[in-house]
Amino acid sequence: MLKKTISGISSGIIISLAGAVYLACDNKYVGAVLFSVALVCICLKGYSLYTGKIGFIPEKHGKEEFSVLFLGLLGNLIGTVVFGYLVRLGLPSLGETAAAVCETKLTQSFLQTLIRGLFCGVLMYLAVSIYRDKNTISAIVFCIPVFILAGFEHSIADIFYFAASGIVSLKAFAFIWTVILGNSIGGMLLPAINKVKG
Repeated sequence: MLKKTISGISSGIIISLAGAVYLACDNKYVGAVLFSVALVCICLKGYSLYTGKIGFIPEKHGKEEFSVLFLGLLGNLIGTVVFGYLVRLGLPSLGETAAAVCETKLTQSFLQTLIRGLFCGVLMYLAVSIYRDKNTISAIVFCIPVFILAGFEHSIADIFYFAASGIVSLKAFAFIWTVILGNSIGGMLLPAINKVKG
């Protein structure tokens, strides 16, 4: 259990570093491309990222897979919250940028947030599955900037942004869980459809 959680924490730290770089970039296109480094590192190191694993549940859904998934999510949460607060303390200007980003996110309706999470989930599944199947990071380098520039929502990155912003509220909590739901549906969508088709 500890090993699975630590693997998730490692991913949370890496996502936090990528999120910090994104917040620091004046050019959103450069920031979006640099953010893709996070998933490249996570995949190459074999760390546990919830949004990278949820899409494979329709293919294999035993007790071990669910254990990895949920302990990984717990670790992702710990890693992003701790490093989000560290960024807020060490780089206050990024905390202010994160606050502005998060305030905008909280103006979205439930349905808007769910759909944005769903679309991100589809892209995350494609990025990771192509990496696994073809042993190439090319899909990661394209799929990550696509979801960022399109305005889709990534739950683990959003947890970092909210931690860095210092915003703690029931609305923020509900927002995060809506994104997690959307990421989950989107991540499982293609494999579930193809399983039925097969």
